[in-house]
Amino acid sequence: MSANADLLERRVEAISRGVSFITDFFAEKAENSEIWDVEGRRFIDFGSGIGVCNTGHRHPKVMAAIEAQIAAFTHTCHQVTPYKGYVELAEKLNQHVPGAWQKKTAFVSTGAEAVENAIKIARAYTGRTGLIATSGGFHGRTFMGMSLTGKVVPYKAGFGPMMNDVFHVPFPNKVHGVSVADSLTALKALFKTDIEAHHIAALIFEPTQGEGGFYVAPQDWVEQIRALCDDYGIVMIADEVQSGFGRTGKFFAMEHYGIEADITISAKGLGGGMPISAVTGKAAIMDAPNPGGLGGTYAGHAVAVAAANAVCEIMADPTFHDRTTALGEKLRTLLENLRSEIPQIADVRGQGLMVAVEFMENGQPRADMVSSIMSYAKERGLILLSCGVYGNCIRFLPPLTIQDEVFDEALDIIAEAIKQAV
Repeated sequence: MSANADLLERRVEAISRGVSFITDFFAEKAENSEIWDVEGRRFIDFGSGIGVCNTGHRHPKVMAAIEAQIAAFTHTCHQVTPYKGYVELAEKLNQHVPGAWQKKTAFVSTGAEAVENAIKIARAYTGRTGLIATSGGFHGRTFMGMSLTGKVVPYKAGFGPMMNDVFHVPFPNKVHGVSVADSLTALKALFKTDIEAHHIAALIFEPTQGEGGFYVAPQDWVEQIRALCDDYGIVMIADEVQSGFGRTGKFFAMEHYGIEADITISAKGLGGGMPISAVTGKAAIMDAPNPGGLGGTYAGHAVAVAAANAVCEIMADPTFHDRTTALGEKLRTLLENLRSEIPQIADVRGQGLMVAVEFMENGQPRADMVSSIMSYAKERGLILLSCGVYGNCIRFLPPLTIQDEVFDEALDIIAEAIKQAV
């Protein structure tokens, strides 16, 4: 039995089936955009740990920061014995998160935990309980995260009643016939039929949806959502767990709109491979909870904070984002050029290196093509991820530091994989 087959058998026996997995091989080492499995096979990583390793696997500056922190101490709990790195990182995020007003930040450990805390803060600030999210949105696997998420399978299925006072409106999606007007009409109808606007604490959305299919929020929709939140005193929350930290060619995706959310949630790319997330927002809003109302034993863990400080320094260079934009354009050009011979390509979309391609035929999603493409690519050494409510989209999330020659190699495999799936 091969090493991978043995580990796979042991995994099935030892780990809950609720923890899914995509590949049937096990990582042993990784460097920048490449992973080697336990049998020595090399793979190009177009998943980046689901958008976590934006600065690549084991970026030298991130590794140096981690090593220096480990040499000093690993954990004191910031709420017991605070440390300098936490303060420095909060200052960096307060600077980089869009918003021309005083901001404050709190750190936790995961994207879902950041979502939970953003909701707590919004409710504490407004004294309201109602929440609005969007169809196709993904906000985590905790009960509040599941409740906000706009996709049932696999995230909500079998877990019973969701949290109260959570409402969904359609996310604008031209591929599936949902216009900006449709979304806003549904939102106004919500205020007529389900809950008063003045009972809504927060409206949460992803500027570019992650699990939902990489659909980019239209400019006019974001503008009107901002105006509506202002009219009714609703806290506008931008969930940038997946779209933040350089992924879209900007530090944060909301920079593309010139519109500022009241609270911004970040995670994934923030830690350069270490588990850390953040809630950043207007100072008055962030100070609404009582002391002790936010935090956690591992919240803002010293080693993860050190890594995140290094990530911020790496991304402070504007040429970093320029290259991300150029690579994304190259990928989208390849996919657009394939549309003339692959009529099942229904859409190519994205910003920066947050790119997706969607497959449909005669108005029906083609999830089978996605499975075929992913399988073909894996056999040729390329890791790809799917997404979308119908599972008919492939999302491309390579490290933003990927080497030019490795990127070109991956594009060749992608073209071959799509052509063979027809």
